[in-house]
Amino acid sequence: MIVRIVKMGFHENSVDAFLKNFEANKFQIRGFNGCNFLELYRDKHNPTVFFTYSYWDSEEDLQCYRKSDLFKAVWAKTKPLFNIKPEAWSLDKLESLE
Repeated sequence: MIVRIVKMGFHENSVDAFLKNFEANKFQIRGFNGCNFLELYRDKHNPTVFFTYSYWDSEEDLQCYRKSDLFKAVWAKTKPLFNIKPEAWSLDKLESLE
């Protein structure tokens, strides 16, 4: 399993557009083959910074999503809204306590 975290910062006047785009596509992203979990977080102290947190069955599934028409359409609307370069991490989960 791959854990994917993406940090994104937006221009203040672009936050609503980002949230609308996420809302319109979240179920398709979550339903994409290999995606088992999707969450969106907002920074507690900087309301223009967001993180997506997702679980993928494999690196191949994540790459298939990143090459998909869905990703291209979502990213095309998201990318112009950034005020900082996005950062992304692919991680292996080692332990989880509940």
